Amino acid sequence: MNKPKNDVIIDCKNIDQYFDDGTGRVDIFQGLNLQIKTGQRLAIVGASGSGKSTLLYMMGGLDKIKSGRLLLDGHDVSQLNAKKLGILRNKTLGFVYQFHHLLHEFSALENVAMPLLIRGDSTAQAKEQAADILQQVGLSHRLKHKPGELSGGERQRAAIARALVTNPHCLLADEPTGNLDNTTAKQVYDLLIKLNEEMHTSLVLVTHDESLASRMDKTLLLSDGKLSQI
Repeated sequence: MNKPKNDVIIDCKNIDQYFDDGTGRVDIFQGLNLQIKTGQRLAIVGASGSGKSTLLYMMGGLDKIKSGRLLLDGHDVSQLNAKKLGILRNKTLGFVYQFHHLLHEFSALENVAMPLLIRGDSTAQAKEQAADILQQVGLSHRLKHKPGELSGGERQRAAIARALVTNPHCLLADEPTGNLDNTTAKQVYDLLIKLNEEMHTSLVLVTHDESLASRMDKTLLLSDGKLSQI
């Protein structure tokens, strides 16, 4: 079992994030503080362009912050080189996006096994774990199917399986149902909640869906570079 070293999986400490649009500095976050604890469910909502996706990528160590500190399972990401950060992300985090980003030339089983192969697991072990998590998301009958042979909901379930196959401490999901019809979206919602409860994996969702946000432990609004609870 891949257990976290700390109760706080992600710790954002007084983070500033901004960019230069050519005419001056544009602030995205100002003095942002946020903690994600083991098993917690959190929704982040806000208007389009408010920086929700940027916040998620920053929390995942994908976007370098301008100032402040980001700790992943107690590790300061600014003190890690690219290789060590990649290893920490592989162990600590899972990512799900609005579009599945599965590799079209590989089967569902091969796609889901990929994070395990990247970290050095044997092919046999990786495929065994991939088959197990695919069964948990209801795709045991689709192991050999390529993404083009799967429905939209099945592709997103495979993407969720890929994100969870390493048994991460936290799942970061960016509009995971934004490209699905209402019925399929609800099935994916139910799956995310079920896996959160069974695997005790923290769940952070960026979403426009109020019904999904209402099922989280906490909902935060991102507006004008600040987070507030609603």
